[in-house]
Amino acid sequence: MELPRGMKDFEGAEIANIEHIRSHFKQLSSLYGFSFMNPSPIELLSVLETKSGPTIRDEIYFFKDKGNREIALRFDFTMGLTRYMTSQKSMRLPAKFSAFGGVFRYDEPQKGRYRYFHQWDVEIYGKPTIESEAEIIELTSRLFDSLLLKNITIDINHRNLVESYINKIFDSKDFQLVADILRAVDKIQKKSKNEILKEFQEKGYDSDKLEKILDFSQIKGTIQEIEQNFDTTQLESWDYLKSLFDSLENIGVSNVRINFGIVRGLDYYSGTVFEVFDKNSTLGALAGGGRYDTLTKAFGRDDIGATGVAGGIERIILTMQEQAIIPEISHNRVSVLYINDETQKVAMSIASLLRLNNIPTDIDLTGKNLKKQMETASHSRFCVIVAPKELEIGKIVLRNMKDGTETQVDIETITDDPKSVLNLEMP
Repeated sequence: MELPRGMKDFEGAEIANIEHIRSHFKQLSSLYGFSFMNPSPIELLSVLETKSGPTIRDEIYFFKDKGNREIALRFDFTMGLTRYMTSQKSMRLPAKFSAFGGVFRYDEPQKGRYRYFHQWDVEIYGKPTIESEAEIIELTSRLFDSLLLKNITIDINHRNLVESYINKIFDSKDFQLVADILRAVDKIQKKSKNEILKEFQEKGYDSDKLEKILDFSQIKGTIQEIEQNFDTTQLESWDYLKSLFDSLENIGVSNVRINFGIVRGLDYYSGTVFEVFDKNSTLGALAGGGRYDTLTKAFGRDDIGATGVAGGIERIILTMQEQAIIPEISHNRVSVLYINDETQKVAMSIASLLRLNNIPTDIDLTGKNLKKQMETASHSRFCVIVAPKELEIGKIVLRNMKDGTETQVDIETITDDPKSVLNLEMP
C-alpha cells in the first residue's frame, strides 16, 4: 500500500519538532498581540480564485463535493484569514491574527516541501503603515532567534520598485508584460540566467532588455552599499524602503538587507515583499511575506490594508538539523523499571501515581529484561528502578540518567510527593 505522491506520514520525532516550533510561535505571536485562529481547511474554489483567477487551479487541490459545489483545500492561511477579516464589518482595526497548521499545494515535491506541509502565519489588517510592516518583520526575526537559528538574513524589496524599473527598461506599462517579467525574476533563484533568457525569448521578449532586468535582480546589500553602486534616484519606492529600514533599525532588527531579486510569486503582493534565508544553506526561503492590499480590495474592502508573513515548518526543521540544533523535548520524562513479575506490579502502580502528578512517565508493558528496559529508557531524565532487595525495606532506586548516579528513596516519598524527589521542570 502506498500514499499518493507528495504525501507522507509524520512520525513521533518530527511531530515533536513541529510542536517545538508551534510552541515558540504561539508564545511569540501572543506577546505581540496576535489572536490565534484556525481558518477552515476547505474553501469555496471561487474564494481561492478571487485574486489569481482560474490559473490557481494548477497549484491546488480542488474537487466537487456531494452537493456539486466546487471546493478546494487551503493552500495558505492568508486567503482564509482575509476572507474572514473582510466579512467582519464591525471589527476594530488594526486586527492581528496568527495561525499554525497544515496546507495543501499541488507542487512538484522537493526537499523540505511535500504536497501537504505545515506553516506558521501572522497577518495585520488595517491602515497601511510602515510600522505594521516593521512589526511583521521584527516578529519574524525574533522567531528565528528564539529557535536558536544562526546565519539568518531577511531580504527585503518593494514590488513597485521592480515593476517601475521593468516599465522603464521595456518602455511599456502593459500589465501582462510586467507580470511575465516578474515571474522571470522570481525564477532566477531556481534556474540559470541562460535558461530563463531562452524560455522568455521563445515567448517573444527582447533578450537584451530581459537580461538588464535579471542583472538588476542580482543587486543586494545595505542601503549605503546600493546607493554607492547604483543610481537609486530613478527607482520608485526607494525612499519607502529606506524609511522601513530606519524603522527596523529603531527596534533593533539588524539582519536585513535589500535584494532586488525578491518579488514573491503570488500575484496579490502589492508593496513591500521579503524572504528569509539561512545564508549557508541551499534549502531556499524559510519564510516569506509582504504587503497585499490588492487582496483585501478583491474581497470588497477598499478601506483595509494588509501585511503578513508565513514560514515553512518542515524546511525550518531541516535547517535546525543542518545547524545541529536539537530541541530538548523529552528531557523531563521518567522511566519506571522492574526486575520480575512481583516488582512489575509495584512498578505499574508507581508509574500510574507519577502520571497522576502530571509527570511524563514510561514503563515497559511486555516483560523485557532490565537491560533492555534500561536501553529503552536512555531518553529519560530519571529512572525509578523497583528491585526485590530494596523493595523488602520499602525503597526504590532512583537513577539520574544525566550523570549515572543512583540513590535509594523511600517508596512513600516517590508516590506521595514525587516532585520533591524528581528535580524536573513540569508544565
